[in-house]
Amino acid sequence: MKTTIEQYAATGVQALQPYLPGKPISELEREYGVKDIIKLASNENPLGPSPSVVSAIQSALPDLSRYPDGNGFALKASLSDKLDVPIDWITLGNGSNDVLDLVARVFLSPGTEAIYSQYAFAVYPIVTQAVGATGRVSAAHDGSRGPAWGHDLEAMLALVSNATRVIFIANPNNPTGTWLKRNELHDFLLQIPDHVVVVIDEAYFEYIEEVEYPNAMRWVDEFSNLLVTRTFSKAYGLAALRIGYAVSQPAIADLLNRVRQPFNANHLALTAARAALSDADHLQRSIMQNRRSLAFFEAELNRLSLNYIPSAGNFICVDVGKQSAEIYEKLLREAVIVRPVANYNMPHHLRVSTGLDAENCRFMDALGQVLA
Repeated sequence: MKTTIEQYAATGVQALQPYLPGKPISELEREYGVKDIIKLASNENPLGPSPSVVSAIQSALPDLSRYPDGNGFALKASLSDKLDVPIDWITLGNGSNDVLDLVARVFLSPGTEAIYSQYAFAVYPIVTQAVGATGRVSAAHDGSRGPAWGHDLEAMLALVSNATRVIFIANPNNPTGTWLKRNELHDFLLQIPDHVVVVIDEAYFEYIEEVEYPNAMRWVDEFSNLLVTRTFSKAYGLAALRIGYAVSQPAIADLLNRVRQPFNANHLALTAARAALSDADHLQRSIMQNRRSLAFFEAELNRLSLNYIPSAGNFICVDVGKQSAEIYEKLLREAVIVRPVANYNMPHHLRVSTGLDAENCRFMDALGQVLA
């Protein structure tokens, strides 16, 4: 039975389930009284931000009483140089999730539809439903025609209609780690009508080393209905500061700017992101750590005869062979936080972020114990 006030909320919001983040370390300490906790639940960079970022933040502290540059000009200029795109193609967000929400608010409304894949990032249905639009979920690959659990672009294309306004594609996808190749994704874009905005979410772009993986930003000049998002939360280690961005042609960027909240990117985030872009060595160290961690996980999971989904991100999805909630709970008591993904209709899987070498070893030891 709805409360009286809930009856007056927007219809889409009434039925929403809020996004569930990874359990914070402080919460586990309060609930279980455990110490020396490792968190491999939120796809964070275990190396943290670079020392140059920390120094830049410290230098920016005296300006905390001032509003940030609402246009984020300096960061946009740095991104423009690095990405080789015009500055007016760039939209800054409070994390790339903020940009996804802006897209929904601009292009979706009751009577319109958004398409996203089964097992795709949970934010896509949330922002769609919040504005009263209809989400159309395409079946993922079953392994017969493409990588199991991954986006089936033919199935997505079959759902496009006159009511479609947005297609969300995560490449690679969270939580599965699956990814789309250059030719198949480009061919898909060629078949999408102009009235549909295609959002390619590249939150894990910096980690990818596959030869056939596409850099979708190179296609923005070709497709006026393409928008590509990226974030500083993952490889750059700035998750706490919430800073991300999108690249699109100016017509889309202008529309997003009309609904963007004033000062949605704060001063410390803008400062830190510029410093992070300049530290290529730290980024490379982060990529190498991730590569080593994924190789370790795959070897250990093979040793335990556990199935997993090959991942191109900084995480891996493991089939524990039973209800993962039980294993998740036991791991918490071992002071190890990972991420159950039953909310993605994957009740037997745990998503595990890559950590430092010692953290990875602790997780595998704990997993072996609780499974035994």
